[in-house]
Amino acid sequence: MDYALFFTYLAACVAPAMTGALFPPGAWYQAMRKPSWTPPNWVFPVAWTTLYLLMSAAAARASGFAGAEVGLALWSVQIAFNTLWTPVFFGLRRMKLAVFVLGALWLAVAATMVAFFQVDAWAGAMFVPYLVWVTVAFALNLSVVRLNPGHVAAPAGPMAAG
Repeated sequence: MDYALFFTYLAACVAPAMTGALFPPGAWYQAMRKPSWTPPNWVFPVAWTTLYLLMSAAAARASGFAGAEVGLALWSVQIAFNTLWTPVFFGLRRMKLAVFVLGALWLAVAATMVAFFQVDAWAGAMFVPYLVWVTVAFALNLSVVRLNPGHVAAPAGPMAAG
């Protein structure tokens, strides 16, 4: 694995990681009804740190193989959707729209995983936990929408001023 590429891909993960600091869940989210299987708050930063390390390692590893171009392009698509979800859900508080963002993210992660498996089994395998996590996130987002049918979006934070 090329460590310069690993750190380049990891640097690309800073954008979605920072959205959590820019758009924290806040009291409005804490007050919402959530399913009983909602992970505790401490799980999210641990899971995302692990996933960012794995997805960066997968991309750096795949980049060393011929035919990795499609997988690496898809990696860019998935990181874009990953970056978009937090501002949509927590910034704009558009929970229904966030379901669609997660659906697009799920497709991009699945496609990246398949493309990586075609060039290197380890690179593909490193995306499996990410796909599982996005599946859980999709189910959680959808459950929060269903459990809070009267929710009206009220943007908060930096996006409220614009």
